[in-house]
Amino acid sequence: MTIPASSIDAPERVLELADGAALVPVWQNQLGGLTFRTDDDRFIKWGPHDLEANMRDEAERMRWARRWTRVPAVIEQGQDAEHEWLVTSAIDARSAVDPRWIAEPAAAVRAVGEGLRMLHDALPVEDCPWEWSVANRFANAERRGIRLPEELRGGPEIDRLVVCHGDACMPNTLIDDAGRPIAHVDLAMLGTGDRWADIAVASMSTEWNVGPGFDDLLIEAYGVEPDRERLAYYRDLWNAG
Repeated sequence: MTIPASSIDAPERVLELADGAALVPVWQNQLGGLTFRTDDDRFIKWGPHDLEANMRDEAERMRWARRWTRVPAVIEQGQDAEHEWLVTSAIDARSAVDPRWIAEPAAAVRAVGEGLRMLHDALPVEDCPWEWSVANRFANAERRGIRLPEELRGGPEIDRLVVCHGDACMPNTLIDDAGRPIAHVDLAMLGTGDRWADIAVASMSTEWNVGPGFDDLLIEAYGVEPDRERLAYYRDLWNAG
């Protein structure tokens, strides 16, 4: 995922959803999906259909999660034969990989770790209708034609069952100007699973976003000692599929 050039052309459907509001591109993913911010405090997310995690599922999960934790409000969601879109309210905060926080990597990493623990503590496992279990992830990969290594199928015993974010990479935590984690975005894969599934990805993402040497700082901020076996397993699972 990257921050696109400010001159990128908005797709026709995005222009229709903007309804005259000015657009600033803020994110582009590896599938060609784009996210824009409007000057009337909305975000418009648009892209090709994603077999792994679609925006219809994301909207449903956001509406559910808002009962217990802070996520953007869903304004509109839809799709056509080739593309899907999601319009949400803006939150007065910045992504942990905004240039403001890239300039203070340790503060950003701590906020992501603290925010992930807040999310896990806030969302009720017993009320969550979705899974992000190992078995569920294998089934999802198979639907997409991906064969995951058989040695990963079992997985370690669950340490603590939580409602996982499902894509807890650094960009998906929003931080206020005081450096506090206040919200999460990109919840299309939210579901119950071992907390180390999220911790592994979040800590691994520190190297992608701010460089080596910060992964244990994130785990410390989350509030646990590193579990090297579970970290290695869930990183391998993420990278495989």
